[in-house]
Amino acid sequence: MLDRDDPELLTEEKWQAIVRNDESHDFKFFYAVTSTGIFCRPSCKSKVPNRDNVRIFRNAEQAMREEFRPCKRCKPTGERLPDREWVGIMTDYMDKNFAEPITLTDLAEVCHGSPYHLHRTFKRIMDMTPAEYLQNIRIEKAQDYLRNTSKSAREIGSLVGFQHTSYFITVFKRRTGCTPAEYRQQRIDGR
Repeated sequence: MLDRDDPELLTEEKWQAIVRNDESHDFKFFYAVTSTGIFCRPSCKSKVPNRDNVRIFRNAEQAMREEFRPCKRCKPTGERLPDREWVGIMTDYMDKNFAEPITLTDLAEVCHGSPYHLHRTFKRIMDMTPAEYLQNIRIEKAQDYLRNTSKSAREIGSLVGFQHTSYFITVFKRRTGCTPAEYRQQRIDGR
């Protein structure tokens, strides 16, 4: 027998309700996605999560006790997630997944919002766009690789999420004022 505070099992019926965005299951259960830290109603129109990352809860309070945050799109508690918390979800996701290709649409899907609203909110809170934030993370990681490894610019660019070496070098120079090779040499020379 399940304890009242234990999450419920993800049955095939519940999984199909999530996949089909079935409104008839709303408020019968809620699902949380462990990779994003967000919970939703079954009818949420967000991208279908990886089944292995789904946890089921009987009510919103139970999901919040487990430190999941309500979705901005389906508003499972009837309240909006504060914008700063929502932007925190976005930055956490980019911090952890910087090496992957991330478009605004991808970020909106993961963070359960529309691309336009997400972009506008992020820029208002962070004073930069999500793309600028992601590039900053990538360049910081690249600088760390340049200081601490002997990997080539091509390897480093790929490791930090740039698909093309020439674009990586261009962005790096625009952000730091020097090429990756010049940056590495300055660190060796002690400048």
